[in-house]
This record gives sequence, C-alpha cells and structure tokens, in this order.
Amino acid sequence: MAPAADREGYWGPPTSTLEWCEENYAVSYYIAEFWNTVSNLIFILPPIYGAIRTYKDGLEKRYLAAYLCLTAVGLGSWCFHMTLKYEMQLLDELPMIYSCCVFVYCLYECFKYKNTVNYPMLFILITYSFIVSIVYLKLKQPVFHQIMYGTLVSVIVLRSVYIVLWVYPWLRGLGYTSLTVFLMGFFLWNVDNIFCEKLRALREKMPPVLGAVTQFHAWWHILTGLGSYLHILLSLYTRTLFLKHRPKVKRIIGVIFSPAFMQELCSPNTGARTCSGVFYVSHMFLLHVPRAGHFKTQGGQPRSVITESWNH
Repeated sequence: MAPAADREGYWGPPTSTLEWCEENYAVSYYIAEFWNTVSNLIFILPPIYGAIRTYKDGLEKRYLAAYLCLTAVGLGSWCFHMTLKYEMQLLDELPMIYSCCVFVYCLYECFKYKNTVNYPMLFILITYSFIVSIVYLKLKQPVFHQIMYGTLVSVIVLRSVYIVLWVYPWLRGLGYTSLTVFLMGFFLWNVDNIFCEKLRALREKMPPVLGAVTQFHAWWHILTGLGSYLHILLSLYTRTLFLKHRPKVKRIIGVIFSPAFMQELCSPNTGARTCSGVFYVSHMFLLHVPRAGHFKTQGGQPRSVITESWNH
C-alpha cells in the first residue's frame, strides 16, 4: 500500500521495484515525482552543449559518447521518476552502467596516441555491461545494480586520484571538486533513504516551496549530475594535456559563458588574433582548449591570452 501522502495520478500505480521518498503526484497529476523528475535537467542540458561543441570541433568521438551517455542517464531518469514504471526504471539504471563504462574507457585511454583503439578494454567493458544487464533483468534486485554501479565508480575514482596525485598534480582542484560534489550527492541519497518517514512528516509542516528543499533524492541528481559533468571535464583536460594542447579551466560563478563572448575576452587590446578553441561549459566551470596556430607568437614562442589556471 502506498504511503498516505501519495496520490493517484496519470500513470497509474507504480510497477517499479523502487520508490523514493518524494510524495507521488503531490505537485502534478502527470508527474509521479515532480522534483525528482525536473532535477534531471542537470544531466541533460550541459552535456548536450558539451556534445555539440565536441562534434563541431572534431574532438575524439569517445568524449562525444561520454556526453551523450550522461544525457541518456538524465532522460531515462526523467522517464522513470515521471512514471514510476519498471520499464522506465531500466531506462534509468542500465544507462548508468553503460555511461560509467564509457567514462572508464576515456579515463584509462587518456595517455594513448590519437587514433588508437584499446580493443581488449572495449571487450571487457562491453562484456561487463552485457552480463550486468542480463543478470539484473533476471534478478530484478536493485542492490545488485547498486553494487555493479559502485564498482565502476570506484574504478573511476581510483584512476582519477592517480592522475591528480602523480601525473598532473595541478588538476587536484578540479578532480577533488568533482569527487566531493559526487560524494555529497551520495550522502544525501542515503539520508533520503534512511530518514524518509521523518522527512515526509517534516514536509507536512512546511510550506511547499521550503519542503522542496528537503527532496534529497533530487539533490542527489543535481550533485551527481554536476560531479559527472566535471569528471568528463577532468578527463578531457587530462587528454588535451597529453596531446600537447594548452587547456585552461575558467571558474564561472552564476554565469554560463558563450563561445562568442569568450572570444571577445581573448583579444582585448592585445594585438593577438581572436582566440579560437573549444569551450566546455557547466554552471560553474569552463574548459578552453586552444588549437595550434590560433595564438599570435612572440619571438617564435606561442603566447596564450588566457593565463588563468585552476589553482588560481
């Protein structure tokens, strides 16, 4: 039986193996878990922009796949929380496995020459995804999915820590920020699960707007979506450094910069040509990857107009 605070809605009774703490159809008759649904925009919009920039600038297709997989997670999660149907739950959970496999491949192939393919790793990751999918479809046990997903995340974390500690120490700020944001989301996910009854009782006494702030599963979406996006940024930064580009991370507070505006910042009264490159934008961070020949030289040495690094 559904909790008393839940209501009937457009999609009918839930068929998913999981239900979260948000009250069903409390905000909209057409959306089962409103805040858990709309919070998936963080998984959808920034990665779409990143994918578009990756395609236009001809970067390696693996990063295009990483952005699109993150978008797929957001779309699947949107459908799941909107309907609470089992089929939509699979559309949410299985792409989480697939996207992490893409992240693993990107991160472990950062130090390879261009146009190389690691077929053994591809085989291992595809086999892992296939086995997890088949077993999960048979068992229908969310704990199994969580363990398999956590295993991939652990592999990503270990590799990221290795890179920021031993290879490119100046990337610690970006790496630790990505990890911290993700872990904050994981912490709130657990709070939402463990203290659900108390949170629901608290929301009954609060105005709806304030009650929305206590939807910690929605915060899990926001924080893990941002953390995952920043991880792709870290992976891209590492890759471009290895390929001898000169990427810079710009910290943007409250503003999403467009490439056109950044081009203006690249050449004010410097005599340099307009700086051209690739811009990866989240709500707070931007990565600029200059391309060869796009900077005016002085004494035969390339000069970058943008000089701010992460540590600054």
